[in-house]
Amino acid sequence: MSTPDFAASKKVAVISGGSRGLGFEVARGLASQGFNLVLIAKNPEHLMAAKSKLNGEFGTDIDVSTHSVDLEDQSATRKVATQIAELVTPDIFVLAHGVMSEKMSKTLKTTDQEWNRVMSINLDSVFTLINTIAPNMVEKRDGRIIVFSACLGRMSGPGNAGGLAPYRISKSGVNALVRNLAHETGLGARGILVDAICPNHSRTDMGGPDAPRSAEEGAETAVWLATRKFDFNNKSNESESVTGVLWEDHQIVPW
Repeated sequence: MSTPDFAASKKVAVISGGSRGLGFEVARGLASQGFNLVLIAKNPEHLMAAKSKLNGEFGTDIDVSTHSVDLEDQSATRKVATQIAELVTPDIFVLAHGVMSEKMSKTLKTTDQEWNRVMSINLDSVFTLINTIAPNMVEKRDGRIIVFSACLGRMSGPGNAGGLAPYRISKSGVNALVRNLAHETGLGARGILVDAICPNHSRTDMGGPDAPRSAEEGAETAVWLATRKFDFNNKSNESESVTGVLWEDHQIVPW
């Protein structure tokens, strides 16, 4: 863990899964707009490599803090989240971590071990991180929470043919968590925005090298949500007044 020493005048983004893939590209996008960064990931070497890349690209313009934790371990996750919450209240909180389930993990074939692994990382840790870090944001009445979900977690539209049960169901749970939290925090009326995004099939460790989108393209909507203009009263423009929904390429898509 590296401890932040952030200038009070600069905004801070906390990003889980920030060492590689979509999370790293979100970090790059927000660093380019002047945000200091707090990165959470499992592998400390990957975190150090990410920090080095970001410092190499942005120099002393940003500060980067890193926190290593296995997000499958709920107790360890809460401990690290508590440390972060005591150090900083983020302006932006992006949860970009996640794992895919085994290809043959249909509902009637998956094991307890596989079910628990995917649920712990994809859903339980999302709850634990938000439950620990977001209260200060809500008290401050200023902040944006963005959770990477997946179109495979939708209950309508294409891609609902079954299979990959732990993954699909964990992402459906993420969607429900986002919707519930958004309503609990006033749907933007109290200064907190809560949204989910579908990044689509991107070239990451999970998506593979043949995916049609780059990681940067997959992360772009999250960066936009983190920095978009928002006016709760401007009901004529959904992209500037709606929160608590699932976004894909700057557009709201059905859950």
